[in-house]
Amino acid sequence: MTERLVVIGGDAAGMSAASQARRLKGPEELEILVFERGRFTSYAACGIPYWIAGLIDERDELVARAPEVFREKQAIDVRTAHEVVSIDTDARTVAVDDLDAGTRSEHGYDQLLIATGATPLRPPVPGIDAEGVFGVQTLEHGQRVLDAMDERRPERAVVIGAGYIGIEMAEAMLLRGLEVHVVEMAAQPMSTLDPEIGAKVAEAMGRMGIHLHLGVAVEGIETGDDGWIRAVRTGEGTLDADIAVLGTGTRPFSDLAAEAGVPIGPSRGIVTDRRQRTPVEGVWAAGDCAETFHRVSRQPVSIALGTIANKQGRIAGLNLGGSYGGFPGVLGTAITKVCEVEIARTGLGEQAARDAGFEPVVATIDGLTRAHYYPDAKPITIRTIAERGTGRLLGAQLIGEEGAAKRIDTFATALWNEMAVEELLNVDLSYAPPFSPVWDPVLIAARRADSAVRSAG
Repeated sequence: MTERLVVIGGDAAGMSAASQARRLKGPEELEILVFERGRFTSYAACGIPYWIAGLIDERDELVARAPEVFREKQAIDVRTAHEVVSIDTDARTVAVDDLDAGTRSEHGYDQLLIATGATPLRPPVPGIDAEGVFGVQTLEHGQRVLDAMDERRPERAVVIGAGYIGIEMAEAMLLRGLEVHVVEMAAQPMSTLDPEIGAKVAEAMGRMGIHLHLGVAVEGIETGDDGWIRAVRTGEGTLDADIAVLGTGTRPFSDLAAEAGVPIGPSRGIVTDRRQRTPVEGVWAAGDCAETFHRVSRQPVSIALGTIANKQGRIAGLNLGGSYGGFPGVLGTAITKVCEVEIARTGLGEQAARDAGFEPVVATIDGLTRAHYYPDAKPITIRTIAERGTGRLLGAQLIGEEGAAKRIDTFATALWNEMAVEELLNVDLSYAPPFSPVWDPVLIAARRADSAVRSAG
């Protein structure tokens, strides 16, 4: 008898799961039906700021696999412009709106995967839904921004929020030639960074000509007679704006699951086990909408990253296809850039380590990405967090220029394996003058952290 798998959401987690399940079971064993409310599948949302900046020419370059490819080559029935509006877990059915036809239908399932992703946070201020205020979570969102750029020819942009998307969109608007203001409630950009590194990010953005308004709240959006944004009102005054972009972060889009009685965790993500099963029989979840756990803090977290979504989708697909897989958790490793400055982090920052019950020891070093005598050696600053007494690595953050940021992967690998900083400083890393000094900045950082741990006793 053929089983039916229904997938809600056709991007990273959903299509990774569907594809993996299909590799294990053919159409005669498993029917796979995917509902996606947008018009694209398997696209690189992380590339949207670079497309808006003009660094990527065509929207379709961000699409890894179109819906028709899934239908024709993998027998996965993908239905775009179809929004699931409710789930009945007792009857094992979903109600679906066809957004083009304007009709509603009901579909049964044997197994259901919820991969609804994340939704942008919108400050609860007057006018936030005005024309000209954009989120940038989907390709449709990105297209609206570009259409507005072409039609309105804006000169002044305000980015609301200075998280990863916020600073990437600030760079995009700067590269498009706009005057850029960034308004952030926190005292620094990228609040997941320790203040010492966050201050360096702010300094670098200022040098680029981005106007930062830190510790400032948005109080409202003002519009012209045509309903289009004309200014952003803040706690320190009013900023003229021809366009505004939301960079205030996201939250798991778990509302549909919650309404169906699927448990939601403290991070607002859908509760799952290591196999991506929810506590409700026949219901699974993966990606930005799902909760996982942090391998260092051991706390439940929801982190909206394509890397995590694809991995969780693969695990769900293995299990849905009759095999076995377990998702081992996350470190929160992330990387970004603003113009020539690269920024990265993994694990816990100093305060997060304290909040998790650790007694952290912190060390910071300044170094170079290449041998000092080799052309184009660039600066790099690394902040390392270790546990007092054991010297166990708890986290790392860095900022630098070309060749700096991917060094975070060495820290992430050490962190994944619960290494002490003393072990890390003896790792046999590669060396040649075009790539690093003889003591790579990673090793210098580990050595400095080890000395700090020894001094702390």
